[in-house]
Amino acid sequence: MFTILANTIENMLKKKLIIIGASGHAKVVLDIFEKMNDREVIGFIDNQKQAGSYFLDYPILGNEEILSQHSTEDTALIIAIGDNWIRQEVRNRIKNTYPEFSFATGIHPSAQIGKAVDIGEGTVVMAGAVINSCCKIGEGCIINTRASIDHDGTMEDFSSVAPNVAAGGNVTIGTCASIGIGASIKHGIHIGAHAVVGGQSFVHTNISERGVAYGVPAKLIRLREIGEKYL
Repeated sequence: MFTILANTIENMLKKKLIIIGASGHAKVVLDIFEKMNDREVIGFIDNQKQAGSYFLDYPILGNEEILSQHSTEDTALIIAIGDNWIRQEVRNRIKNTYPEFSFATGIHPSAQIGKAVDIGEGTVVMAGAVINSCCKIGEGCIINTRASIDHDGTMEDFSSVAPNVAAGGNVTIGTCASIGIGASIKHGIHIGAHAVVGGQSFVHTNISERGVAYGVPAKLIRLREIGEKYL
């Protein structure tokens, strides 16, 4: 009885969490927060799914308008959308409509975070990821499964690295840039904003803003439009 009571009190003290987006990426984000166990997940918001249905045993609460019914004091949000541009757009829209909401940061217990690392709100760090000393990770970023960012690296807001990406020291990944699965980035390289690097590439020269690059070594193939689909 005492264990049940203690668990009930603990859940009452936890800040609530609403996950925005209910697809494959959201499954991993949910798992992170269940393992962190410091917030009570109360459900998902997804504009494309029916309110009252369920996703991984949690309710679909409705669309973004449902946020008006929740307290900004005891409820935080996390945007679980894999596309960097769309994630940024959703975050900006919510901030403009409901400016008092805060965004949670999710770090899987198996991730390794080095000394003097700064991680912005709304970022998720997945299982087995490594962020070494003195890195600066912006808001709304994704550091995927077993990806590594070496010392003094920078990920600007809403950028992402896919599983098994390896970035050397002093690498900068620009706003909304996406690094594909298994890519490697030489130390000191700058990847421009909104750039896309293909999977398994080796990047040994800087990639321009909006550049699409891939290969071993990676070569600039073309420029892309901001917000252009890549997933």
